[in-house]
Amino acid sequence: MRLPVVVFVLAFTAPMLAQNASSPTTPATRMADDAHPSFVVAVIKLHDPNSHHQGFNFEGSRYVVRNQSVASLVMFAYAVHPKQIVDGPDWVRTDRYDIEGKPDTPGEPSLKQQQDMLRKLLFDRFGLQIKREKREMPVYAIEIAKGGPKLTAAANPNAEPDQDGEGHGTEMTQIYTSATMKDFAMGMNFFIDRPVVDQTGLTGKYDFRVRYTYDEVRATDPNAPPGVFTAIQEQLGLKLQPVKAPVDVLVIDAVQKPSEN
Repeated sequence: MRLPVVVFVLAFTAPMLAQNASSPTTPATRMADDAHPSFVVAVIKLHDPNSHHQGFNFEGSRYVVRNQSVASLVMFAYAVHPKQIVDGPDWVRTDRYDIEGKPDTPGEPSLKQQQDMLRKLLFDRFGLQIKREKREMPVYAIEIAKGGPKLTAAANPNAEPDQDGEGHGTEMTQIYTSATMKDFAMGMNFFIDRPVVDQTGLTGKYDFRVRYTYDEVRATDPNAPPGVFTAIQEQLGLKLQPVKAPVDVLVIDAVQKPSEN
């Protein structure tokens, strides 16, 4: 399984796909579904600005994070949009870290297990304390477009949801496997300028992909795919509708810089 990490095309954080796509080693076995892993040991260092490595990856028995801010760690760990993270000092969004750690459980962790490990790390090593609030803000609601959805039922609905990505130039293809519309909304949070919520009413799990141009201004290929809003409507039979809606926000009450190992 390739880690369900996406390219952050928002200015909030840098592209991550290239690092993820070059994973050198994939463990033969998955981590037990009922495992709740933590890091046995984790080395945290400030990222070398001369290094171009970035992303979240599982390499052999190590979980590796490169060139990520605390805010982007929170985004991944709690599956939220950057606008859903409020308060906290400026360095939470500007300082970038590399993390290498070994889980205390053998096997490759699922997305939920990766998130679990990172939440524990943020609490233990960064002293992160957050509280949840509901706030109304501008969002994009995923709705069913005219003509109905163009989605294929998941070939294996009992499988863990997975997301993969392929990037080339200004184009992006997102591939979802055994995913709900909630999973799709979570994934789109990393690509869109406001939080995404599911208002389709669809309850199934699906296999689908969407191919689009994420930077239409710089696109030079006359045969390039459409922008993300048009692509979602044409390829998936869904639409992103700008509305206001209450969403969960994470309020940072406390956080501290970790000591380097």
